[in-house]
Amino acid sequence: MNDNGQLRKEDVLVEALPYIQQFERTTFVIKYGGAAMEDEQLKQMVAQDVTLLRKIGIDIVVVHGGGKEITFLASRLNLETQFVNGQRYTDASTRDVVQMVLAGLINKDIVRRINLHNGNAIGLSGIDAKLLMVKRYDREDLGFVGEITTVNASFIRSMLRDGCLPVIAPLGVDGEGTVYNINADIAAGEIAKALVATKLIYMTDVEGIQVGTDLLKCLTESDAQNLIEKNVISGGMIPKVDSALDALKSGVGKVHIINGKTPHALLLEIFTTEGVGTEIVHQNGTQQ
Repeated sequence: MNDNGQLRKEDVLVEALPYIQQFERTTFVIKYGGAAMEDEQLKQMVAQDVTLLRKIGIDIVVVHGGGKEITFLASRLNLETQFVNGQRYTDASTRDVVQMVLAGLINKDIVRRINLHNGNAIGLSGIDAKLLMVKRYDREDLGFVGEITTVNASFIRSMLRDGCLPVIAPLGVDGEGTVYNINADIAAGEIAKALVATKLIYMTDVEGIQVGTDLLKCLTESDAQNLIEKNVISGGMIPKVDSALDALKSGVGKVHIINGKTPHALLLEIFTTEGVGTEIVHQNGTQQ
């Protein structure tokens, strides 16, 4: 360490080596969202980080959001934006905007940035190859919002075997070919479950799960559930934690919630013992 108690670059590299060896040929699903999708420098860092992870032998799947861009374009088109319990109400006109923004502008921009670093990214939405089959979300009226019924995991695996880095926009189709918007956090969780991923990583705009000003570095499944019941975990963090708990029950090794505003947060969380966010682990402490 240096005089300020910070790890030197060489310390970080040495600390990373056993993690690199441990995670080779495993699968990470990364939900990319928040400020890391808006700031130019952070966009560049994320593109570098996911490319590096792929280059050292980790299979990477990126699932991205784009809520602010959707709201911006909708307002330019004089479309009202409504949210119901944190999810975007999606009428037919809004669905067209969602599809244009997610599958078009944002998806291809992420792919372009990764491929500047030779990351071999390929852009998809859940519509392609029936990647995400859905039914209409029926617990409340959200319009054209879908609930995932199946994930075409074999198609994703075939791309990973071919050395590609899939970048997936959270859209899906039902049996009649109707397009639906999907919550990106939930889509990432369902894809991680289908792939039995070693890690599911949520990039957010907060440090992780906090109690007051204290960051909780590690939680078990029951710890996280108790914090939801006590309303310590609330608002937009609830869908992430619910998805995390569901993913762990389905065999995902570990879930991380990190602040995408931290430079190279992905690498620091994965390759250092201390990490930078919150990890949610299996109740018995086992992990892949």
